[in-house]
Amino acid sequence: MNETQKRLRCQFVLPNDIFDLGLSGGEILVYAFLIRCEDRETYTCYPSYDTIGAAVGMSRNTVGKYVSLLEHKGLIETEQTFFTSKDGKKRNGNLLFRILPIQDVIDARFQRELRRADAERRLQEYDRKHPRKEATG
Repeated sequence: MNETQKRLRCQFVLPNDIFDLGLSGGEILVYAFLIRCEDRETYTCYPSYDTIGAAVGMSRNTVGKYVSLLEHKGLIETEQTFFTSKDGKKRNGNLLFRILPIQDVIDARFQRELRRADAERRLQEYDRKHPRKEATG
């Protein structure tokens, strides 16, 4: 591995579009950490909430809140993992995080805005064709 390749292994790319999605600072921090951890071939990672929290300066509960928001906004998916302990019992493991293509999120947002604009246009057209009568008192 040459020197440039070594330097690039210590860096990660955060999509510019992430700043156009109206995310909070906390959401961006958690998302950036997940991008930093992700396997570039599978787009997955599995840091614990405690690991994420220690890296970005948040409590476990706050990390959980931001993970839920990122999942709801379509930026990530999570999947529960399990492991077998030394005594043979099945235990909960860390969540498996899957980083979803940001272009899908941008496209979905654009489609929602188009639908909203179309609905507004149709409502204005209806109001123009069916003016409301003034109440007489």
